[in-house]
Amino acid sequence: ERAAVISIATSLQESKLENLGHLGDANDHDSLGLFQQRPSSGWGTPEQITDPIYSTMAFQKGLKQVDGWHDMPLTEAAQTVQVSAYPDAYAQWEQQAADLVAQHWNS
Repeated sequence: ERAAVISIATSLQESKLENLGHLGDANDHDSLGLFQQRPSSGWGTPEQITDPIYSTMAFQKGLKQVDGWHDMPLTEAAQTVQVSAYPDAYAQWEQQAADLVAQHWNS
């Protein structure tokens, strides 16, 4: 459940849960998808990164490689995977993500 909360909060911050394609001049480098992952950083091909299941699994794989991720603050766990210019921004989504997970976890 904790990985789901961190994943949802991260994607809320990165894309507002919108599977973003290339945004032209507004694009942050070559960032794509729910998590604004970058093909040039090894996250996968553009087709993979814009597949919500693939991108979520890629994020969670990165998260699970972080020692102690389940006990650290959400912002620290998300930032360790994402390397964002705005690491504290993830915190604003934690309650909404937790509510979504609580509502849908076993439904």
